[in-house]
Amino acid sequence: MEFIDGKLFREMLRSGMNNLGNNQARIDALNVFPVPDGDTGTNMYLTFSNGVKEALKSDAKGVGAIAKVLSRGLLMGARGNSGVITSQIFRGIYQAVEDLDEIDAMQLAQALVNGSRVAYKAVMRPVEGTILTVVREAADYTYAYTATEGITDCVDVMRKMVEEAKISLDTTPDLLPVLKEVGVVDSGGAGLLAIFEGMLLAMEGKPVEAEQSTGSSSEASQTKIEGEGEYGFCTEFILQLSDRGMRNFSEEKFRDELSTIGNSIVCVQDEDIVKVHVHTLTPEVAVKMGRRQGRFVKLKVENMTDQHEEILDQENEQTHTAAPKKQAEHKKYGLIAVAAGDGIRDMFKDLRVNKVISGGQTMNPSTEDFISAIEELNCDHVLIFPNNSNIVMAAQQAGDVLEDRDVHVLPAKTIPQGLSACVMFNPEADLEDNLSDMNEAIAHVKSGEVTYAIKDTTYEGLPIKAGQYMAILGKAIVEANENEMDTAKALLSKMLADDSELVTLIYGEDATKEQADELAAFITDHSDAEVEVYSGRQPVYSFIIGVE
Repeated sequence: MEFIDGKLFREMLRSGMNNLGNNQARIDALNVFPVPDGDTGTNMYLTFSNGVKEALKSDAKGVGAIAKVLSRGLLMGARGNSGVITSQIFRGIYQAVEDLDEIDAMQLAQALVNGSRVAYKAVMRPVEGTILTVVREAADYTYAYTATEGITDCVDVMRKMVEEAKISLDTTPDLLPVLKEVGVVDSGGAGLLAIFEGMLLAMEGKPVEAEQSTGSSSEASQTKIEGEGEYGFCTEFILQLSDRGMRNFSEEKFRDELSTIGNSIVCVQDEDIVKVHVHTLTPEVAVKMGRRQGRFVKLKVENMTDQHEEILDQENEQTHTAAPKKQAEHKKYGLIAVAAGDGIRDMFKDLRVNKVISGGQTMNPSTEDFISAIEELNCDHVLIFPNNSNIVMAAQQAGDVLEDRDVHVLPAKTIPQGLSACVMFNPEADLEDNLSDMNEAIAHVKSGEVTYAIKDTTYEGLPIKAGQYMAILGKAIVEANENEMDTAKALLSKMLADDSELVTLIYGEDATKEQADELAAFITDHSDAEVEVYSGRQPVYSFIIGVE
């Protein structure tokens, strides 16, 4: 194959997207931390499918024109660090081919190298043993092979890229000791390999088709829920509840949770078996909700229409024409925070935060989510509190896109850090003084969480079994225990110090006020710190703790 034209390039993108989607759960399972989140596979799929969707529905003909639409779609849909890095890889590829209608073998090899270079530049402190290593080593070896061997077949180039990416991925545990300890390869690198493998299969005439259970929110965002003259994804599954699920599961509570993402809801429990049916735009979210409760006995996701995109695009156009948004009142500052849980959302609202984007560990907001929030604010300075390390890059990317707005992403990587920073915010103060005070507050907060493990693993010598409760202090798992309260008290013992002045204790939807009060009493007995208890109603984390 001497050239790749626009038609083949589209098919390569579609096949890469499908292959990534089909392997999404496997890639999620490679995460080092055994916490119940979506993370890498989910973030990369939501990112890549958003870009591919835009490319497939565009009128662009040549490779460069299609790559431009793809790059923009990836940029706007980027979620999590892995998603942002993926968007930057394909941004670099676009920059290398933007003026070309078709590309030859050497141009393909050069584009892959440029993708690697652009991705590295986007990361402030690149870490080897990650997706960055995989794309760099694979692209460099592929380029050298193409140039020295005089390769003219594009299939040979992509085949070499896949081969070298596999080799690089297999060596990531040698570069990151934590990967070797847990016994996994880098999840971001695995996701990128899945994309390239899918692209190669399309070039070989064997494009990957999406498995029925794969439902992307990017596809679903173009649909409507059936039931009121609408369309969506019919999502059905049967769960066998885990021991923890048996203790905490409530039909009514689970139905209420499902009602936030869909309708036509059926939820029936028979001892440890739960049958669920929901029509939703985001089937992957429904699946995550189920995954927190136990293991799947059966899972099925069906698209209820194939004609949704044109319908929704027309309606969106009519809606925007008929109801223009009212300009918000101008202010000096506009604050945006990311949080999961109605209680935590209200806490940020009480601290003068203008927009709270729903998200966190289980669902990272996209760059476009931040852009939309920023554009709704009529202010001189925008301050963003990501409250999660995996959200910082998407927030920063939004600021880069909106060059005419003064956007500042605070280094708040936990909920307690974000709250503490907001406490220090003064709407009357100068920007420099606010940034200084908030950054100082962030630096003086210890953050901890209690959640549960979803798999057996070992972390820094600590054996962890699925279903155990884990105490996370900063970025480290410091305790794993069968008893939730013992785990929380062990965490507090490591966090409290003689100079501790304030402890913020936020209990989640799976914890009780009585448990929170017991922990507050423990804090009072073991320190002189003041204790503030809040109902955050957050998922996944029974307790979120901040110590100042």
